[in-house]
This record gives sequence, C-alpha cells and structure tokens, in this order.
Amino acid sequence: MKLFKLTLLFFGIASVTSCASAYKMIAPKSINYISINETDNVKLEYKYDLLDKKYAKKELKKGVKLVAVKITNNSGKDLTLGKDTKFTYENGAEVYVIENGKAFNTLKQSPASYLWYLLLTPVNLYTTETNSNGFQEQTSSTPIGLILGPGLAGGNMIAAGSANKKFKEEMLAYNLNGTIIKNGETKFGLIAIKSNSFDALKLKVE
Repeated sequence: MKLFKLTLLFFGIASVTSCASAYKMIAPKSINYISINETDNVKLEYKYDLLDKKYAKKELKKGVKLVAVKITNNSGKDLTLGKDTKFTYENGAEVYVIENGKAFNTLKQSPASYLWYLLLTPVNLYTTETNSNGFQEQTSSTPIGLILGPGLAGGNMIAAGSANKKFKEEMLAYNLNGTIIKNGETKFGLIAIKSNSFDALKLKVE
C-alpha cells in the first residue's frame, strides 16, 4: 500500500510538471497591436509574448522570440519583405530573422521525450492483510504499470504531436519571408527572431 501511495504521488507530480502542452492559436489578424512604428509610410505593428507553457520555455531556452506583425504599405510602391524592407531595432541594428520552418523545429515539443513514462511499466500495486498472528502479509499484486506507463507515454506523445501540427500549420500560413506587400495593402504574419529581449522593432525601407 505504501508503494501505491508513492506511485500516486509520482503520478501527480509528473502530471503537473511533465505533461504535453496544448497549442493556443495565435491568429495574428485578431490581435490588438499596441507597439507601432512607422518609417517612410510603411507602418509596422507588432506583439511579443505569444507562446505559453512548454513553447514559451523553449523560447527562453533557445534565445528565440516569436513576434506577430501587421504591416501596412502606403509607400506608393510595392515592397518585397526581406528585399526592399528589413526588420531592424530602434538603434538601426539589423534583426536576425529565423526562417519559419527552422523556428518551428527549434521551438516544437519533442514527443519522444515522453517515453520516460514507460519507466512506470514495471510498477505493481500490492495489497496486504493482517493474518491471525498479527503480521502483515501480501495477498495480491496488480500490474498497474502496464496501463499507467504506456498510457501516459502514448497520451502525451499524441497530445504533443497534435499541438506541434497546429503550431507548424500556423507558422507556415503566416510566413512573410519574400512576400510582396502591394501599395495600400496590409499583411499579417509571424516572424521568429534571434533575441533574448523584447527590444522595439521597426522596418527599414531600402
């Protein structure tokens, strides 16, 4: 019975700290942008702090920031992002933009990391009773680990894979690299930058 209680305690801690995270859709078109910078009639609106849970932890660990952007082009000419316009910081230093596919691979969850739950597979639930002599003796054992281990591993791997799929789809759908922004047009997107801070951004028109 003591082993059973320890197993439940372990399971409770693991459930809180090690479970796969769901992915909350960012939806750049629905964001209320507060940070705004305009250069040469090209307005950039942007927002940091988009991810949560395991994805946010990956941002911090890898030194990557995901940023939602809204770009409005009133420059009088069509612009190609990454060619005619580049992201910079307020001090003029160029922003290192990571290609969206590479950023996804950097920030995604690792389904294989949940295989450690299989370590629970050998766990058995033992029941004891007091015999006529007043001593505790084992009466039965139940291999709960056969369900607990594979169940937790499989469930978390499926959840992580599903979350990653949504994340990847949104990253690719809002990839702006090489996108032509016509005069008078507004584009929404997601960019990943190599940074550990939340410095102000702007667009440099060349």
